[in-house]
Amino acid sequence: MIIDATNLILGRMATYTSKKALLGEKIDIINCEKAVITGKKDNIMARYHQKVKRGIPLQGPYFPKTPEGIVRRTIRGMLPHKQYKGREALKRVKCYIDVPKEFADKKAETLEIANVKNASTINYIYIKELCSLIKNR
Repeated sequence: MIIDATNLILGRMATYTSKKALLGEKIDIINCEKAVITGKKDNIMARYHQKVKRGIPLQGPYFPKTPEGIVRRTIRGMLPHKQYKGREALKRVKCYIDVPKEFADKKAETLEIANVKNASTINYIYIKELCSLIKNR
């Protein structure tokens, strides 16, 4: 299954993806930088900045600063990644920034339940913008 993350809410997309991965499906997520996180920009930035700065620099935990890393880490948080079934499910999920050549001619699905148009709030931030702000801080 190929999912196009353009204008999809990150949390809703991650729950759908994690459920499908636990059932044994192989999932490829393209356009990860175009997914959105709903909420006020200042609150989102404060929460993610705190996650990045958490821990000891040489020991971790390390939080990803790339769009595909943030999407993968969010999906990992919804899986039992310390158990065998969770580790195997996470191996079946691949995230990409753009559309790779092997998926250029294939049809990608979009999730209507996770579309930002259906959200109750109009405040959101794209993951690409979040990553650039995290790196500059």
